[in-house]
Amino acid sequence: MIIVFDLDDTLYEEITYVRSGFKAVASYLSQTYKIETPDKIFREFIQALEEQGRGRVFDSFLEKYNLSNKKVIKKCLSVYRLHDPDIRLSESGQSCLERLKDYPKYLVTDGNKIVQTKKVKSLKINKYFRHMMVTHNYGLKNSKPSTFCFHKILQIENASPQDLIYIGDNPKKDFVNLKKDGFWTMRVMTGEHRDVLASPEFEADFRINSLDELSIKDLKKMMGH
Repeated sequence: MIIVFDLDDTLYEEITYVRSGFKAVASYLSQTYKIETPDKIFREFIQALEEQGRGRVFDSFLEKYNLSNKKVIKKCLSVYRLHDPDIRLSESGQSCLERLKDYPKYLVTDGNKIVQTKKVKSLKINKYFRHMMVTHNYGLKNSKPSTFCFHKILQIENASPQDLIYIGDNPKKDFVNLKKDGFWTMRVMTGEHRDVLASPEFEADFRINSLDELSIKDLKKMMGH
């Protein structure tokens, strides 16, 4: 039995990374342009996030202070992506990895290579996994829903799809092709996708509300081991 985890909103709350990045950018803008205190800029970022979503948080703030241009926006994004994040495993994620410590585990995560690597380093989770795969290291075409990394894991373990279960949170991309290829899938109802209603094609084989519900006994039963 091979257990593969997603990272964001599966093992930790991704919003904590977003907030950490916002604080880094707020500090940079405050020090560089002397416009507001870091706390005030951070609060404005959070308000923009809640009202507009992630897409234009920095743009909206910079427009307010007549600082919006490609160079400044690019610098804000760079500060956000390159900062050392203040994040930690969720309690359920920590206890789950400890419970499963005697079983082969892998991490497969999408996203910017530098960002995801910094997250992994900050979370201090290397010890739990045989290998951690950032899909973008293999080219954007091999990011989820591609099953490329999962088949690489099968090659490493000399195993078949029925021996592997993937645990993630995003029904838009995490499970659809894995199911077609015969892998097992499990959805954790956490993070921004927790209320998403997925069609059977995109839904995981199993659903749990929290990683606290996951046990080796249940996994073996689910996978027929």
